[in-house]
Amino acid sequence: METKQIQIRDYDYPLPDERIAKFPLPERDSSKLLVCDGGHVSHTQFRSLPSLLPEGALMVFNNTRVIQARLHFRKGEAQDGALIEVFLLEPAKPVEYQENFLQRGSCSWYCLVGNLKKWKEGLLSRDFKIQNSRFRLTAERIGTHGTSQEIRFCWDASPKSSPEGKDLHSSLPKEKTEDSFTWAEVIDAIGELPIPPYLNRKTQESDKTTYQTVYSKIKGSVAAPTAGLHFTQRVLADIDARGIEREEVTLHVGAGTFRPVKSEDIGGHDMHTEHIAVRRQTIERLLAHNSEAIAVGTTSVRTLESLYYMGVLASQGQEDLHVPQWMPYEYDDRLTATEALTALLRYLDERNEEILHSSTQIIIAPGYKYHIVRRIITNFHQPQSTLLLLVGAFIGEAWHDVYNYALAHDFRFLSYGDSSLLIP
Repeated sequence: METKQIQIRDYDYPLPDERIAKFPLPERDSSKLLVCDGGHVSHTQFRSLPSLLPEGALMVFNNTRVIQARLHFRKGEAQDGALIEVFLLEPAKPVEYQENFLQRGSCSWYCLVGNLKKWKEGLLSRDFKIQNSRFRLTAERIGTHGTSQEIRFCWDASPKSSPEGKDLHSSLPKEKTEDSFTWAEVIDAIGELPIPPYLNRKTQESDKTTYQTVYSKIKGSVAAPTAGLHFTQRVLADIDARGIEREEVTLHVGAGTFRPVKSEDIGGHDMHTEHIAVRRQTIERLLAHNSEAIAVGTTSVRTLESLYYMGVLASQGQEDLHVPQWMPYEYDDRLTATEALTALLRYLDERNEEILHSSTQIIIAPGYKYHIVRRIITNFHQPQSTLLLLVGAFIGEAWHDVYNYALAHDFRFLSYGDSSLLIP
C-alpha cells in the first residue's frame, strides 16, 4: 500500500484518561523504560538507559526551550470585557527566532487567537511589571495567515506611577531605559507556559521547571520535546562515562504537534512546518559516526532525517533547503546518508556559515526509509497521531506489541509519562 493511502484508524489503541500522566514523577529518571529490541519487549528503569546503549555511539538531543506562549488580554479599556487568548506560534517580523526575542519595543508573531469573534477590531492591551517598572503591552491584528493571525505587539512604559507617587523608572539602573526590555523578557513576565491540552488542567508553577529538559537552551517551542524530560545530570554523566558522544540540534516544536489527523487516509493530512538549526560541528560528528545516530525524541528524529533530504536538495544546487511533506516518498534515495551530509557541509562552506537554518514538513510513516536514525528514545504517543505513524515506520507492526505491553504493565502515557527505547 502506498504511504498516502494508510488509514489512520489502523493506528489506534485504547487509552483511558487515567493512563495519561497529569504530572511528572518526583524524580525524572525513576520513570519506566520499555525496551523493544528486534521485537522482544521488556522493561527497566529509565536511569538504566546508558547501559543499554552501544559504547562509542552518538546521541542527538533537541535543546529547544519552551516559551511562555500564552498571552491573556481583556477586551475594553476597563479590562472587564471578553477574555482573549493569544497563543504565539512562530515569529513573523523579524522571522528569525533569536532576532525576534531580542527586539525592543515591537515585533510581530503568527498566533492562534481564542475567542477571536469577540476581537473584531481595535487594540488589546494589558499592564505588567518588570523589575519594578510598569509597562503596557498592546496587540494589534495585522491580517490572517493560513489558520493563524499575524499579531503586532508593542510595549512601552506606562504613564502610571507607583502607589507612593514615585516614578517607577527612577529605580532602574541607568542602562535599563524605558524601552530596553526585550520581547523574551516581556513574555517571561506576562506569558503562561503552554502545557498539552490533553492534561486537562491549568499550568502550575512547577511546570515551568518540569516541562523543560535539563539541557534546554534555545527558546522557541510551544511544546516540550518530551522524551528528553526523563534525563537527569546523573544519566547524562553515565552516558558520558560509557564513551557515548552527545550532540544537540534545535527544532522548535509547534502547536501542530497536537493537531489530530482528521482525514481517513494520511494523504489528506497537512503537516505543520517546524524550524530547525544544526551546527556544522554536529554534521561533522555525524559523518565521523558513519552517518548514524541515536535520536532522543521524535523531534530529533525529524531533524536528523530531514538533514538527509536537505543534503539531497543541496546536492541539486537548491538554495532553499525546506523539506516538503511528501519528498521522502517521491525521491529515489540514490544518495547515501554520507553523501547527503557531505553536500550539506559544502553548502555551509559556500556561504561561510557555521549553522544550518532551515525548515521541514516531513511526515514519517510506514513506507519511509530511515537514513540516519538507528535507535529512538521516545514517550508513548496519542492514538491516531502522526507520531505513532513515525514509530510504526521504525519498528513496523511491533508497535502493537509495544503499546499492548505498556498498557498491560501500568506504564504512564503521553508528555509526562514513561519512555521507551526502540531498536528495529
